[in-house]
Amino acid sequence: MPLLIDGHNLIGQMPDLRLDDPDDEAKLVARLRTYCARERKRATVVFDHGLPGGWSETLSGAGVNVVFASAGRNADGILHERIREARDPRALMVISSDRAVIAAAKAGKVRLMRAEVFAARLGAPADAAESEQGPQLSPEEVEEWLRVFGKK
Repeated sequence: MPLLIDGHNLIGQMPDLRLDDPDDEAKLVARLRTYCARERKRATVVFDHGLPGGWSETLSGAGVNVVFASAGRNADGILHERIREARDPRALMVISSDRAVIAAAKAGKVRLMRAEVFAARLGAPADAAESEQGPQLSPEEVEEWLRVFGKK
């Protein structure tokens, strides 16, 4: 089931992301890529205030498409449009806590998950120190690798 995500609305629900952080969109997209890979999902995340607006080649990839609203538009308008144009509304899941987006999802018979619920599913990123250490091997696994590849 593809996800259609109200990006800044979701960032506002993430305890470790801040809307005043200039890298908030990239941080959310990184988290979404991990989630989509783990859950085998595809997502489109829509943000306000993109210049020049439209699909972001830089941030899109790994199962996540990123769209920025252009001047004179906002993310809510794009979300409403995508909901209205959905070929199979029941196969789409909208992630937002915005009242107008929720109303559009209900009117379009699209599945809905509130942003705070989805934020909890995304969870916190792995601790940086933990991710820099790499995988942890048991003594038995180390012995097996040494046996297979030979001791020096």
